[in-house]
Amino acid sequence: MATLSSLNVGMPRDVSWRGRTVHTGVWKRPVHGPRMVRTLNIDGDGQGDLGGHGGEVRAVLVYQTESYRHWREYLRRDDLEPGHFGENFTVDGLPDDEVCIGDRYRIGTAVFEVTQPRVTCYRVGMRMNEPQMAALLVSHRRPGFYLRVIEEGEVEAGQDIVKVAAGPEAVPVAEIDALLYLPGHPRDALERALRIPALSPGWKESLQSILDRADSGAGGNVGLTKTAGSPPPAWPGFRSLTVTGIHEESRRVLSLSLAAPDGSALPSWQAGQSITLRLHPDDVQGPVIRSYSLSNRPGAADYRISVKREPHGVAGRYVHSRVRLGDTLEVAAPRGTFFLDGEARPVVLVSAGVGVTPLLSMLYALVEAGSSRQVWWVHGARDGSEHPFAEECRDLLDRLPGSRSHIAYSRPAETDSRGADYTTAGRLTGELIASLGLPADADAYLCGPASFMADLGSALAADGLDPARIHIETFGAEGALNPGVVQGSSRAPHPPPGPPGAGPSISFARSGLTVPWDAGRGTLLDFAEACDVPIRWSCRTGVCHTCETVLLSGSVDYDPEPIEPPADGNTLICCTTPADDVVLDL
Repeated sequence: MATLSSLNVGMPRDVSWRGRTVHTGVWKRPVHGPRMVRTLNIDGDGQGDLGGHGGEVRAVLVYQTESYRHWREYLRRDDLEPGHFGENFTVDGLPDDEVCIGDRYRIGTAVFEVTQPRVTCYRVGMRMNEPQMAALLVSHRRPGFYLRVIEEGEVEAGQDIVKVAAGPEAVPVAEIDALLYLPGHPRDALERALRIPALSPGWKESLQSILDRADSGAGGNVGLTKTAGSPPPAWPGFRSLTVTGIHEESRRVLSLSLAAPDGSALPSWQAGQSITLRLHPDDVQGPVIRSYSLSNRPGAADYRISVKREPHGVAGRYVHSRVRLGDTLEVAAPRGTFFLDGEARPVVLVSAGVGVTPLLSMLYALVEAGSSRQVWWVHGARDGSEHPFAEECRDLLDRLPGSRSHIAYSRPAETDSRGADYTTAGRLTGELIASLGLPADADAYLCGPASFMADLGSALAADGLDPARIHIETFGAEGALNPGVVQGSSRAPHPPPGPPGAGPSISFARSGLTVPWDAGRGTLLDFAEACDVPIRWSCRTGVCHTCETVLLSGSVDYDPEPIEPPADGNTLICCTTPADDVVLDL
């Protein structure tokens, strides 16, 4: 019979790590005597990052003495003691390849249910002083697992662990862990796992995402990152396209049509996707890299982008003042996970200003498909002079039988006609959104200024739309995700401190920074951190794919190799160095 070998607790504390302060509860120590186990915690225990640990379905973490023996031998260490892996229960028995999701156990007067494997996280490596530990736990199939507290009660080291119920489908912890993190995701295994009621909501969502794309043949792991959901790029790096059309859409928005120099049709794209331009203004050192949504019909022979001239916008100023018919521009293939799905649900398209461009491409796709979906078109502009594509949008909406439109002008001009040019005077607000009677089962797509998307996205969720069906397009640098780090940098991206490197050029496209590589900085993730480029990471060992990033051009070397490769056209910056000049979508 399995036994509770050690009961370990520890409250979160601040720990110095790599020049940062991390708030973490991974330091656990054995305690003697009984402890009360409650729905969210053991008395005297806590978690520092509730986004990845803790909560009802991750109240108690379990690890096995047999795995301790394995790691002592593999790592050649004799200092590993109970609690070293951040676990609450160190147990004799209950191996990961035998314990199943949904199994229930009684320890003392408490009853527990197995909900999911351990979350891959850099902090166990920090605690172990072994940076690769997150990857090792997965590749050696020894993750450990979490428990939900079914009945609160007292537990104590030395007590027997009695199995009181078997989980349906009999899927072991190690199998569930491999199903998400390791290559190969069989449809039957995914369906079997998703039938387990006890499996945590987060893991269900991830496995459902993989299942939804199981027959697509696409690479990458959409269960770990949405970045993998973009179709592979039609060509690597940048290619030259010719400017075949220039058209003024509004007072400050100019459209460019781009075509292949030989006149051949360009590869199609998903409605909502964007292309990236590499521009070379004379008054700026280094290239300027910007992404622009495609605004014309997917499948057209050319690409149309629309560029707004901003007071301090280097790229917009260059396009408006210097680009002429017949010029050639360097263009990366269409990419992005912001695109219209093919479901029959209602669709809500919300934009402001030039943010209309990807949604206009979606309108074209809906018309092309003869869609009968309900389409709600909601757009905000200052006035008619700053309302790009007004006539084009009205024409497309008239061709969709299920369409409704609401146009808000914040400051209508005297020449603007209410009822013809716009619907209401004033800004698009949450109150206005709530008054429209939008269908709660809709998919919503938003594009515009960051504050606009945050406010209107929250309003749509408050109005009853499923947050998972509210899609937001972001062209600026995304907010950093550094779990547990007490305070991230607030500095604008900049060259790394010290003398410049002598390696290939590294361009952070969204951050507008190009700097030479310094091999002494470690990985591309380390280099981005030295430049204060906003980045997203968790395991730092090529497992969780939180750092998966679009590689717009160039090539990279992996060390170590990731557990599962990223999607085509992407890279994992936590374990790569540049093989030549690279452009990253960061």
